[in-house]
Amino acid sequence: MALMITDECINCDVCEPECPNDAISAGEDIYVIDPDKCTECVGHFDEPQCQKVCPVDCIPLNPNVPETKEQLLEKYRGLMAQKES
Repeated sequence: MALMITDECINCDVCEPECPNDAISAGEDIYVIDPDKCTECVGHFDEPQCQKVCPVDCIPLNPNVPETKEQLLEKYRGLMAQKES
C-alpha cells in the first residue's frame, strides 16, 4: 500500500527530504503523499523512511491504495526507468 499523511501532521518538514521517490510534497494544510510515487521505500530501504523520522507518527498505510510488495517493487522499477530516460 502507499502511505498517507493524516491531519495530525505538524508540518515539521522532516519527511519530505527523506522520500527517495519524491512522493511527499507540501499540501494546502499538511504534507501529502502521491500514491503513484510511493513505494513504501521498497527498492530503496527496508522500511519507509518517512515513518522512521516522523515525530508524531502520522504516516499510516493508505487503505484506499492496496498494493502487494510485488506491486510496490514493480512501481519502483517503473519510477527508476522514468528517471533514467
